[in-house]
Amino acid sequence: MRKIRLAQVALNAALLLGTVGHHALAEPAKSAPSPIYGVTIPDGYRKWQMIAPAEEAAPLDELRVVLGNPAAIKAIEKSTLPYPDGTILVKLAYKRKQSPEFATATIPGEPTTVQVMVKDSRRYASTGGWGFGRFINGQPVDAAQHQTCFACHAAKVKDRDYVFTRFAP
Repeated sequence: MRKIRLAQVALNAALLLGTVGHHALAEPAKSAPSPIYGVTIPDGYRKWQMIAPAEEAAPLDELRVVLGNPAAIKAIEKSTLPYPDGTILVKLAYKRKQSPEFATATIPGEPTTVQVMVKDSRRYASTGGWGFGRFINGQPVDAAQHQTCFACHAAKVKDRDYVFTRFAP
């Protein structure tokens, strides 16, 4: 049963990511580190397993998919809290777009951000053990935007080790 579910999740991720233009699929060159946290876009993240898709209502109006490295997948499948050091979560966000082939379908349009959370309980002790990175076109956004990351996670999901994402069944 687990193999079937993993195959279904992988297929869903491939379908979701495959509908995006080729420019968004290419892995970017090594990113500059995010201000405050020093987080970069991890190498090879496009090959990670999907944890869950999501939709963000207006005003952002985005489709999102969260990917996890092997440590993240193991922890989220076993409901391990807190997440172990070495866990990395990557959220890919796209503007929603109506499918030109299927009128009732919504597909990813232009990519908007890549957001990264890295668990390192010593390095990021003051922010619940997590470092954050938010990138537009492969470049980190400014420090002011990064200052809002932990405050939002702490206010809303402290009891879930500061992680919004839940594993998609």
